[in-house]
Amino acid sequence: MDIKRIQKALKRQRLDGWLLYDFQGMNIIAVRLLKLPEHVKNTRRYFYFIPAEGTPRKLVHRIEAGNLDSLPGEKTTYLSWQSLGEGIKNITEGANTIAMEFSQHNAIPYVARVDAGTVDLLRFIGKDVVSSANLIQEFEATLTNEQIESHLTAAKQIRQFIFNAFDEIHARLVKCGEVKEYAIQHFLLRRLEEHNLITHNPPIVAVNANAGNPHYRPYKNSSDTIRKDNLVLIDLVAKLPMPKSVFADITWMAYTGEHIPDEYVKTFSIASQARDTAFKLVSDRFADGKPIEGWEVDDAARAVIRNAGYGEFFIHRTGHSIGEDIHGNGANMDNLETHDDRRILPRTCFSIEPGIYTDTYGIRTEIDVLITPEREAQCTGGDPQKEIVTI
Repeated sequence: MDIKRIQKALKRQRLDGWLLYDFQGMNIIAVRLLKLPEHVKNTRRYFYFIPAEGTPRKLVHRIEAGNLDSLPGEKTTYLSWQSLGEGIKNITEGANTIAMEFSQHNAIPYVARVDAGTVDLLRFIGKDVVSSANLIQEFEATLTNEQIESHLTAAKQIRQFIFNAFDEIHARLVKCGEVKEYAIQHFLLRRLEEHNLITHNPPIVAVNANAGNPHYRPYKNSSDTIRKDNLVLIDLVAKLPMPKSVFADITWMAYTGEHIPDEYVKTFSIASQARDTAFKLVSDRFADGKPIEGWEVDDAARAVIRNAGYGEFFIHRTGHSIGEDIHGNGANMDNLETHDDRRILPRTCFSIEPGIYTDTYGIRTEIDVLITPEREAQCTGGDPQKEIVTI
């Protein structure tokens, strides 16, 4: 761990310290940040306190007294529940405002990894427990130059694979008059395998009403058929097969006919305007050197769709953080499912993916946005989709 960097961040955020706590792997964020050796057996509670100034302090159970020995700092052991309380007092002595993996009112559940009882205990001994959400962003969501390059490469490749899939649909329709969603999904999986890309989620290939379900996926025994004059949504997620590589996540729309129905044209235009409005807000704020939070991006996109009369059909957040996991630990573009007041930081990546979902069809347009080290907003993988592709 880069203790000095963490302490600079604590001072910048006017926090007295960061208390990393875990019990049996419940706090995956603490597990990732502390990077304990594989041989460590974690069956008892441990605490690792990083003060804004001074030496870190550890609190471990006597049975597992060596669990935090790989980390710098002074060690205290506890045995009974009474000595646990005293130990927490001792390692946090002199600190009042302490960050933990906690979210007031569970506003951002993605960072709420510390149980309510532990927060109660800290408050009982007089500590002001606040969310570590923005600290987590800085140390979990910001990307190195190598990670940025891995994302840019993946974004270009999966965009090309989507175009390949549209060509495959066209070829199958010419030859057979129809093709199963499942067949195109596996065409995409083969493309990923051929180019050594990895994914955690099979591609979404959704026709007509299936595209109205944001989390639809075809399966071998439940896959609809794509035919002429159908609307097709493809959502592809993948990353390079290297340590710490970063995902790319893109959605495009196509129509298997020459004349796209007016309703599809209209709703795609609204969704793409929402996407572009959200992207412009992010770009302008960074260009002006002004802060922006995730909820503001969601509001900007949602307003466009709501003002066009389709607000009730936009049923998910505008975007999510992207990192080593497809849903990363940075700010989400969300003021619907959560009120995400985390600031968007340089060297982070996230999606902007507004959608309109009805009982008979769905429209989504998704781009990935990288905030470069130079504080510029970049749409990765190529220009955003301007209109529905005809195939």
